[in-house]
Amino acid sequence: MARLMIAHIIAAAAFAMAGPVLADAAAGQKTFQGQCSTCHAVTPGTNKIGPSLSGVVGRTAASVPGYKYSAGMTKSGLTWTAAELDTYLAAPKATVAGTKMTYAGVKDATKRGDIVAYLATLK
Repeated sequence: MARLMIAHIIAAAAFAMAGPVLADAAAGQKTFQGQCSTCHAVTPGTNKIGPSLSGVVGRTAASVPGYKYSAGMTKSGLTWTAAELDTYLAAPKATVAGTKMTYAGVKDATKRGDIVAYLATLK
């Protein structure tokens, strides 16, 4: 009985730590459309106020052709992993000093996770 209880606790902890795996890309798309699409396109080669976010997950920061990045972003050395995107979306100016992104950030961790899950679908 004790072993079964411990197994359930371990499984529950692993499930809780999965976080981003449980994110909802469809909800992230809706949030993106409401909060991000004014400045960012998801079509390759289409830059707006901000760069295209097509294929952003796994991409080196400041690498979209034809977009003029801030010096801070160019020097950041970031690679846009899911974790790095989550950190940046929480507080862009705190993550990259001198970023051109004026958006204050997405404070709700669930919404951020959903947005990152959506961005991960863009190729």
